[in-house]
Amino acid sequence: MMLAAVGAELNVAIGMARLGHKVGLVGVVGSDPFGDLVLRTLRAEGVDVEDIRVIDEANTGLITFDRPAGNVLSVNYFRHGSAGSFLGKVDGEKVSERAPRIVHVTGVTAALSDSARAATDVAMRAARASGALVSLDLNYRAKLWSRKDAGIALRDLARNADIIFASEEELDLLLEGPGDDALERIQRELPSFGVEELIVTRGALGASAFVQGSEVTVDAFPAVAVDTIGAGDAFVAGYLSALVDGASVTERMARARVFAAFAVTRSGDWEGLPSRAQLDAATQASEHIQR
Repeated sequence: MMLAAVGAELNVAIGMARLGHKVGLVGVVGSDPFGDLVLRTLRAEGVDVEDIRVIDEANTGLITFDRPAGNVLSVNYFRHGSAGSFLGKVDGEKVSERAPRIVHVTGVTAALSDSARAATDVAMRAARASGALVSLDLNYRAKLWSRKDAGIALRDLARNADIIFASEEELDLLLEGPGDDALERIQRELPSFGVEELIVTRGALGASAFVQGSEVTVDAFPAVAVDTIGAGDAFVAGYLSALVDGASVTERMARARVFAAFAVTRSGDWEGLPSRAQLDAATQASEHIQR
């Protein structure tokens, strides 16, 4: 059995910190051994934990992964009433105090409780008001909330996002009413929200970025997959880190696919994520092969 600190935003934070970016995480953990593990892990990876509250009222949330037969993965969440569900508006307001360039949030946090959803909304609004870019990964989890509830909440949050990450299966969450071609409808409707970039991931089939009427599509980077958990978060970390570095959309997508490949080559959500030197070596190797 392996015990590790994990989480959608945590994975992205570690991925960007490994490339030397200044990263901080806002959250709530319990005053327990699992909360201690989260804080120790983040500190060791160079992530600022000053805005993570430690509370006595609830325990740190847990998630278990089990493969009882073959390669079938069983996931169980123990997050109802957890410390993370105590996230509130006061936490979201901390964003404006940090003057960040990018604020990244996910649907996982929004699903934890009404107060956590409010915190996410406040953080996004505060970020936009300060001039920061806002990134939203839909990251829908059926065991945390229904598609109906998720759709209502995520459509509302999307109105304060500049960048949205979604799998093909999640696209309909952004739409009201039935429709055949979700991607086509979203490309028409999202600009009215103020969303500038839509990144659609397709797992082993690659991903596409839709930015200002243009499309950039990349194949998945060749890799022997050991554990695919965390690949989506790694993709996001790669994309956002390249954005911070001033890279073009094409360069962002190229880095994102390499990042995702690193993630799947080792067990764990973030353990396989590369340093700047490892990323540069893999990118150069890829370019050499393509020539």
